[in-house]
Amino acid sequence: MRAAVLHALAAPLSVEEVAAPEAGAGEVVIKVAACGVCHSDLHLVRGEWDLLKPITKLPLIPGHEVAGTIAAIGHGVEGFAIGDRVGVPWLHYTCGECEYCLAGRETLCPKQQVTGCTVDGGFAEFLKAKASHTAKLPDNLTFSEAAPLLCAGLTVHRALNDSSVVAGQRVAIFGIGGLGHLAVQLAKARGAEVIAVDVTDDKLELARECGANHTVNAAATQAYKEIKKLGGAHVVMVTSGSKAAYETALRSLRKGGTLSIVGMAPEPISLSTVAMVSGEYRIVASAV
Repeated sequence: MRAAVLHALAAPLSVEEVAAPEAGAGEVVIKVAACGVCHSDLHLVRGEWDLLKPITKLPLIPGHEVAGTIAAIGHGVEGFAIGDRVGVPWLHYTCGECEYCLAGRETLCPKQQVTGCTVDGGFAEFLKAKASHTAKLPDNLTFSEAAPLLCAGLTVHRALNDSSVVAGQRVAIFGIGGLGHLAVQLAKARGAEVIAVDVTDDKLELARECGANHTVNAAATQAYKEIKKLGGAHVVMVTSGSKAAYETALRSLRKGGTLSIVGMAPEPISLSTVAMVSGEYRIVASAV
């Protein structure tokens, strides 16, 4: 099969012929129809994440937002048939037995394996996946629509869950990119009043198309003051990796509000413990 292969960190991918995977016990082989390019793929390929460098398999086929159809089924697999439309996320495997898995927090499983990092991913014609971590896709989603939802969509969906967003709350989304534009739509679907914050007008126009009730250009105004005029945000989700975005986000919360950390800034952010205590703010983070 054809695949895009990484032979060394920070080296260009090489499109070449490699052996097609075979389904072992508990596994399925998927004929890839679409695979998103997450910015995490770029960081990983460039060797920019020290946490992932030691565990990155080389040579490696990257890609962890995978959608396609079941092409082969391994021994012991039930619930799937050849041709089923399925998707595969970042988590290739979790043990299901550790304290984190048993508490419903499998993203923290110490034995986890990662699609397109510790095992080969979806930049290929075929992909091998654990049946336990493969999900059926609804017929009303195309493969290209479904693929980004398996990382970017799941990440912001879980961040909204962990932030306890409910209808009627004001939710500010900082950074209207791959994650942010999905967060706007998902927050709207929950009945939230959505405030989109970015530094470019084209991203804010995208936010309006996605249903944002308010837009704020942080390059042209003091964003936190505009958000405070609306009453402050119950939840601020930062999908940007900007230190300035985080510092503005903290000032945008109403008392008792929640800061949701999704985007990873390359440097530490400033935090006033006095402000945190006086406002009784909460901070949550979502890995995927």
